[in-house]
Amino acid sequence: MATYIPPESQTDVDKYWMRMALEMAQEAYDASEIPVGCVFVEQTPFGSPLYLQTEGYGRMIAKSRNRTNELRNATLHAELEAIGEILRTSDDKKLLERTSLYVTIEPCIMCASALRQVGINHVVYGAGNERFGGCGSVVPINDEPLLKYQKPYTALGGVFRDEAIMLLRRFYMTENSNAPQPRKKQTRTLKTEIPPVPPSSRIHTPNGSLVPSPSNTPIPVSFTPTLENV
Repeated sequence: MATYIPPESQTDVDKYWMRMALEMAQEAYDASEIPVGCVFVEQTPFGSPLYLQTEGYGRMIAKSRNRTNELRNATLHAELEAIGEILRTSDDKKLLERTSLYVTIEPCIMCASALRQVGINHVVYGAGNERFGGCGSVVPINDEPLLKYQKPYTALGGVFRDEAIMLLRRFYMTENSNAPQPRKKQTRTLKTEIPPVPPSSRIHTPNGSLVPSPSNTPIPVSFTPTLENV
C-alpha cells in the first residue's frame, strides 16, 4: 500500500524531484506519449560528503519518460526505461537498494513488480492509478507479503497530484494519431476541477499520524528546475 501525503506535509526534497519528473512528463506530452515522467535519486547518508554536496537532496542517477509509441514497445514505460539505463551504465549492484523513485503517476502493476525485483528502496508518486496501480490502488505489489523472496518498498503518493492529473487530462483531450480508429474529441471540454483523495486512500502510518512532519529546509535557488506549460 501507499501513504497519501497532503500538500501541507510534502517535503521540499520530494517537491524538488517531483518537479523534475513533471518536466519529463511534459516532454512525453510534447512527443504525443502518455505524459508520465520519472526520476531515480540515490539517497545519501546524513553527513556524508555527497550529502553535504547536494544539501541532502541526493543525486539523480536516471530520468526518463514514456516511449511506448516512439519505439513501438508497449513495455517502455518511464520506470522501465530508466531502470534499463541504470543497469547498463552502473556496475554497482546495490545502487537501486539505496535509491528513491519519483514518478508522476503511481507505477502500474508491471512496473511496480519490476521495481520490487530490482530492489528499489522507496517510491514517491503524484497521482494514483485507479485502473492499473501497483502500489495499492489496484494491487499492493510494493509490500505484498506473498512476494516473500523480494524485498518490499515503501510508497508515498500525492506530491503535485493535481499537476499530474491535469497533464493527463490535457493529453486525453488530444487526438491519438497512433490509434487504429482515432476518436473525435473536438467537442470535449477540459475539466479543471479535481476531486479530493477519497478517505479510503489516505492510509495512516502506525503511529496514527498521516505522514511524518515536513522538512522546513528551503530549496536552494541553484536546485530549482523550471516547470513550463504544466
